[in-house]
Amino acid sequence: MIETARLYLRQFTLDDLDDLYRIYSDPEIMKYVGKGVRTRAETETAIYTMLKHWEQNNFGMWAAVHKIDRQIIGRCGLCFLDKTPEIELGYTLDKFYWNQGLATEASLASLRYGFEILKLEKIVAIARPENIASQRVMQKVGMKYEKNARYYKSDVAYYSISRSQYPPE
Repeated sequence: MIETARLYLRQFTLDDLDDLYRIYSDPEIMKYVGKGVRTRAETETAIYTMLKHWEQNNFGMWAAVHKIDRQIIGRCGLCFLDKTPEIELGYTLDKFYWNQGLATEASLASLRYGFEILKLEKIVAIARPENIASQRVMQKVGMKYEKNARYYKSDVAYYSISRSQYPPE
């Protein structure tokens, strides 16, 4: 588990299904995430997939738990970018917690884990061009825009940060 000023980042468990489904079933939250809203069964499969990813790779998505509210408010962490060996930073938060700097806080912790624990050379992130809020998070954590690209069957803006650029100033 990782602790930040306002969050605990920990691995998901099957007991988290209801909380994650609350987030994954909200169309506004999932507007820019993958294929959009997920069913309860798809959310359960996602938890199994995240757990397996951790087991196989020693990294993955964490459950983001708000320290004060003591509830899961989203997910954040590292995964493989769509059919590539590149490592991608990803995050999704409950809309009640938007615009509070929590995605940035969780993302900085994920970058720290990637560079200091996993010793990665580069971490990337993508967002649909219209998802300005997500791109702002990438910029705040020191990532730089590189190119327009296509991943997960969507046109995206591609950002990255290398170990030599970390930590951001």
